Amino acid sequence: MESSTGAMEERPVPKHRGTASWRRDPLAYLSAEFDGTRDVWRSASGRLCVAGPEAAREVMGNRQGMFVETSDFFHTRTGVFGPRGAQIDIGRGARALIRRRLDATQAELPRLVRDRLAPISRWPDAGNLLVREHLADVLLCRDAPGALRQAVDGVVGRAVLAGARGRHGTVSRLVFRRRVMHVLALEIRARRAAPVGDPRDLLDVVVSGGGPSASPGDLAEVYLSFLFATVGSVGFALGWAVYLVGTHPGTESAEPEWIIREAMRLWPVAWLFTRKPRDTHDLAGVAAGPHDDVDVCSYLMHRHPLHWDRPEEFVPMRWAAPPRDPAFMPFGYGPHTCAGATVTMALLNDLVRVITRNWRLSVPAAGSGPHLGPALAPPRFTMRLSDRVDSPGGR
Repeated sequence: MESSTGAMEERPVPKHRGTASWRRDPLAYLSAEFDGTRDVWRSASGRLCVAGPEAAREVMGNRQGMFVETSDFFHTRTGVFGPRGAQIDIGRGARALIRRRLDATQAELPRLVRDRLAPISRWPDAGNLLVREHLADVLLCRDAPGALRQAVDGVVGRAVLAGARGRHGTVSRLVFRRRVMHVLALEIRARRAAPVGDPRDLLDVVVSGGGPSASPGDLAEVYLSFLFATVGSVGFALGWAVYLVGTHPGTESAEPEWIIREAMRLWPVAWLFTRKPRDTHDLAGVAAGPHDDVDVCSYLMHRHPLHWDRPEEFVPMRWAAPPRDPAFMPFGYGPHTCAGATVTMALLNDLVRVITRNWRLSVPAAGSGPHLGPALAPPRFTMRLSDRVDSPGGR
């Protein structure tokens, strides 16, 4: 459930040599530079790039305090939301709330998949919308105001779905953002004035865990991070899993967890983590200093030929005996690892199991490449589900 920073806003890219190429397609830019041997290198763009697991853990774990402490999830326009205790409380509350929802509704998944995905569905939007429907009561409780529901639906349609932000101009996005933030701030103040017991939804979790001194604007941004992480990132991860199974016949018999891990290896939704050094120091033989931006690229790490056999191939069976300390970082690493990783894997496992065990899956039509943005989303594709005589039931 890793959040993608910038779900509702545009962030400036630092000016370096090669900035124009970096802006156009940073994934292609990094892939072209990576020679399959280096773990850390200084890019022609001026940035430091990390593709080796040891160096990545050094940067993300930050045990020596050599990097500015930050959070990919709790990032707001005013900085990193805190204190750390509030982050922990919010993460713990969100996991508990989602876990209860998954346990209570697991039996509903076969019907949901049948109704929303069979016989034909259009992706990646289908995955996002399926997750939104399944977690609707977690995102907003049933008695949430209509204006709030409309705002959240608008965020999904305009900022979460793959390519959605590109369909709206800059002024339109700014006006929409102000309206959404206003509606959320009003609701946050109302909930503070009339607190509830156990949290009913993720907004309650954010309000109660954030504490009385947190600004409504910051709390609204944390809530939007949850919205993007659940509907966006989880939906995209599901999309990659079914896309790869559908385009690689025979892999549907693999264990759902292996499918999910292999999909996350090849196409990590959270594919780039940027950190800032505090002081000049040596990073795997390369000097890193406060003037640098250090990019940990999980996409390249997950395909590093020195750490993976057949790195470009979709091989779910490799996870039957997972490697120790693999070059694998789909949820980040260290103290700011995605707070929802365990519940994300549980939900994805349940969904992939229903789809691959109850149906025959194929992808008859697909686009040519991923949607690149704050998250790495699958290409447009069509999924077809057909009956299978050996289905374990549930439809």
